[in-house]
Amino acid sequence: MTDLNTLKTDLIAQVEAAPDAAALEAIRISALGKSGQISELLKSLGKMSPDERREQGPLINGLRDAVAGRIAERKAEMEAAELDRRLAAERVDLSLPAPPRRRGSVHPTMQVMDEMVSIFAEMGFSVAEGPDIETDFNNFTALNFPPKHPAREMHDTFFMAADEAGDRKVLRTHTSPVQVRVMRQINEKVPAWVATGQEPPIRVVVPGRTYRCDSDATHTPMFHQMEGLVIDKAVHMGHLKWTLETFISRFFETEGVVSRFRPHHFPFTEPSAEMDVQCDRSGGDIKIGQGTDWLEVVGCGMVHPNVLRNCGLDPEVWQGFAFGFGVDRLGMLKYGMPDLRDMFAGDARWLGHYGFSPFAMPNPATGLS
Repeated sequence: MTDLNTLKTDLIAQVEAAPDAAALEAIRISALGKSGQISELLKSLGKMSPDERREQGPLINGLRDAVAGRIAERKAEMEAAELDRRLAAERVDLSLPAPPRRRGSVHPTMQVMDEMVSIFAEMGFSVAEGPDIETDFNNFTALNFPPKHPAREMHDTFFMAADEAGDRKVLRTHTSPVQVRVMRQINEKVPAWVATGQEPPIRVVVPGRTYRCDSDATHTPMFHQMEGLVIDKAVHMGHLKWTLETFISRFFETEGVVSRFRPHHFPFTEPSAEMDVQCDRSGGDIKIGQGTDWLEVVGCGMVHPNVLRNCGLDPEVWQGFAFGFGVDRLGMLKYGMPDLRDMFAGDARWLGHYGFSPFAMPNPATGLS
């Protein structure tokens, strides 16, 4: 018994004097390891008589538990002391700036669309919207497309499966169906698909997605258009020319835009025209408002009398003009993007280069970022 107490006192003293975790681990191995002092005593119990085991067993096990318990406590004390030391020595400098966080950007198409809407809003236009899936009547028939017109064919139009009545809806090939909805809403009081609708005169722009079976460097199956429609009792080509030239001047941030109108054909306008603007193509960039080259930017014309009749307006009373811009192409021209398909590829590197910060200073020409 005296030997066990002496051994206990000696081992506890060693534990208390251990300078670090490595020394403490060495003490644990020498006392409780496979060949440790206490382990050898436990092994000796097998050679004792039953009476000796009953007497010595509890004493040796008590010694083991006391030493193991103090080693665990000493280890916890060392770990706590080390943590306190590190907390005292290490500091977080809150004066340093936080690591930069990646921010999203405004897609060039959305930026261009916002710029266009802002300019036309200042000219008195409101915004109208409509569904991407349209009826054949709104997309073609009401807009004076003949039954066998090439635009109705499968190679140019995405047709939906026929319904029970045999009618096939389409993914709209242009935003012009919204013009039909605006005018027919006025005359037939149909449920409103558009954001605005008022008695004539009408002055709306229609931004949105459109779809055609086409894909190359300047065409994609889904693209964006902005349609414009003006209906009044005394509207003529001069109003159309002023509207488009004013828009181009504001959008490209240049004065003195020189334009020309070439005769063209659109089923829904008569007369129809394509508008070119003077530009300079030298140096790999296109500069609007200078040079001797020409660039087509928009199709336009006076609203065809048949379209007015199909929408319930008397062409002897009402007349107007319409125009349509390719939003994505205008973005390519203004911001120097060479391939239209990149705008829909979802490449983060491309978006990082061409995207617009939502927190940028407003554009002085448009009031938009």
